[in-house]
Amino acid sequence: MSGFGNEFATEALPGTLPQGQNSPQKVAHGLYAEQLSGTAFTAPRGENRRSWLYRIRPAAMHETFAAYEQPRFHNLFGHEPVPPDQLRWNPLPMPDTPVDFVDGLYTMAGNGYPAAQHGVGIHLYAANRSMQGRYFYDADGELLIVPQQGALRIATELGVLDVAPQEIAVIPRGVRFRVELLDGEARGYVCENFGAQLRLPDLGPIGSNGLANPRDFLAPKAAYEDLEGDFELLAKFQGNLWKAKIGHSPLDVVGWHGNYAPYKYDLRRFNTIGSISFDHPDPSIFTVLTSPSDTRGTANMDFVIFPPRWLVAQHTFRPPWFHRNVASEFMGLVHGAYDAKAEGFAPGGASLHNCMSGHGPDAATFEKASHADLAKPDVIGDTMAFMFETRAVISPTRQALDAAHRQRDYQQCWAGLRKHFIPPG
Repeated sequence: MSGFGNEFATEALPGTLPQGQNSPQKVAHGLYAEQLSGTAFTAPRGENRRSWLYRIRPAAMHETFAAYEQPRFHNLFGHEPVPPDQLRWNPLPMPDTPVDFVDGLYTMAGNGYPAAQHGVGIHLYAANRSMQGRYFYDADGELLIVPQQGALRIATELGVLDVAPQEIAVIPRGVRFRVELLDGEARGYVCENFGAQLRLPDLGPIGSNGLANPRDFLAPKAAYEDLEGDFELLAKFQGNLWKAKIGHSPLDVVGWHGNYAPYKYDLRRFNTIGSISFDHPDPSIFTVLTSPSDTRGTANMDFVIFPPRWLVAQHTFRPPWFHRNVASEFMGLVHGAYDAKAEGFAPGGASLHNCMSGHGPDAATFEKASHADLAKPDVIGDTMAFMFETRAVISPTRQALDAAHRQRDYQQCWAGLRKHFIPPG
């Protein structure tokens, strides 16, 4: 189903959805009615997110939760000094034993905390088997999943999403799901958003069209599993993981209506905006989704992409300029090469440039762009980079700082920048 934040109505069996009300005395087909609320009941209508689910069993039916150990996936950031260094990592290595999506999550960095409902957790994942008899939900935040290698089938309570590299999926806070690997192995990135739900950015003077268009976002149609067995329900709650036995599949919603639902988006449909005169505009023009903060114009988190595009600006240094930023930037590369780095930034890798840490093109990129023929346009093709940008400092985890795949010589990419200063006279 097409559209962003729409009021959808879908049923896998005809006659499932009640007409004219939400909670009849008896639901069709012997189902239970259950409301899933993603915002406060009294949130303004334009921001209110909730869906009514009509399911085989209520979500309350499971055994007592016990602690679950997955030591690489956590919210243990912000508790020790953050180095101001520019940081970069090679791709997360693939596991050498069978590992599913949840056990393959690896926390890189973050800020804030879910109890305060602000900030983000930033994770990578590397997995080589599908989730078998296990289901997961995150009560701490919504999950923005960015596959880099291998397609995923994300079976959720509200339906199924197939998501390949250069697409993204967003799983709302609390929605239960299972991840199947369609290509045997999978690797990618996850942003766990503790703050306000992701939404489309305002377009301002751009007008009514452009960037990510609402019609290109897809929500799943209802699909259900009527399965009984010895299953496991995993939960993330207040920074910790928990597990409970459950005797049935929780993906048993036969029909639903509302506007709180998972969705996917193909990043290649992004309508890129750029300069056709001079200078390189701010990267905010590449924002796909934003989580606003309590300060107008300042995001809890922006999801920004750098897709294929034309560079035609005249008398201009065309790549991203050198800069220091009050915001903090975590970058990843899904496909191809990033135009500001000639080498060292591989698909599946990551970089972190925190508040006021200087960064920009490496020496080779600077020299090439400084002598480019500006009478000819540059076509940046066959690429897809992205950035999680936040208003707060992004604290790397101890395991990320100590990781074997961290590039400890990253700063050397700027060492070749030469002094060109020639004083007058």
